[in-house]
Amino acid sequence: MSIWFKNLTVYSLTPGWTMTAAEVEEKLARHPLLPVNAASMSSQGWVRPGPGATLVHSQGKQVLIALGIEQRMLPGSVINQTLKEKAAALEQQQGFAPGRKQLRELKDQVIEELRPRAFIRSRTVRAWIDFEHGYLVVDTSSPKLAEDLGTVLRADLGDLPALPLDTREAPSAAMTGWLATGSSPPMFAVQDDCELLADNPTKAAVRYVRHSLDGPELKSLIGGGKVVTRVGLAWRERLSLVLTDKLAIKRVRFIDISEDDAATKKNDEDAFDVDFTLMTGELSLLIADLAAALGGPKPAN
Repeated sequence: MSIWFKNLTVYSLTPGWTMTAAEVEEKLARHPLLPVNAASMSSQGWVRPGPGATLVHSQGKQVLIALGIEQRMLPGSVINQTLKEKAAALEQQQGFAPGRKQLRELKDQVIEELRPRAFIRSRTVRAWIDFEHGYLVVDTSSPKLAEDLGTVLRADLGDLPALPLDTREAPSAAMTGWLATGSSPPMFAVQDDCELLADNPTKAAVRYVRHSLDGPELKSLIGGGKVVTRVGLAWRERLSLVLTDKLAIKRVRFIDISEDDAATKKNDEDAFDVDFTLMTGELSLLIADLAAALGGPKPAN
């Protein structure tokens, strides 16, 4: 088995909201990824998330989708150099330096001229809709990228009652408490990785990497007002991860299990089905255990 989702941004779905995989497929099929054209800087749309021929991969109440993104990349240095040359030519032509308005117009012209020559960067962002437990999980630690996917998905589905997962206890307060008392929440074990931040305008930070967290120095830092903003955790002796104060789950991986054969398995549709079923089962339980360790999900207002 392999864990494809290495970073988790988790949203809670409104209880009772559901769609069938066929309904999701029908709606996403109206917005496939199209190649970015010469007149635009980006294009986004849905692509196949696995080896099958459809835009939705499903097992029971678990649905896997993938947003494809193509972006034209223009290095700022190229734009600035071309702008500088054109501004110099314009100054010589009109006898005085171009003003702010002229420079803005000139920059727009430069971007327009360079756009067809820009190189294209492609990326795919997977998301998993867990209708059984009420989660939308995006495989990214970037809030902006997760929100971008959610915006596209909401527009294409016509309805997506999803809010960022929120818990009764703030992650920072919980993590600070775990390290201050030298304890770990049920089903988890604190690992030798953490970051502390001063709770004042200086925002002074201290980072521990592969370092014991049970010494007096760390407790002194907490006693002096620093709060924990990220901590490494092991879950049920099966997975390791890093939890942040924004409730992002990063660097998810197996503990002492190699995933070297994962690439070859991805080409086998049956193995893909098995991996997806096992992965969603593991990660659903992980999210539930983590929410419980933080006091449980916060009730919607």
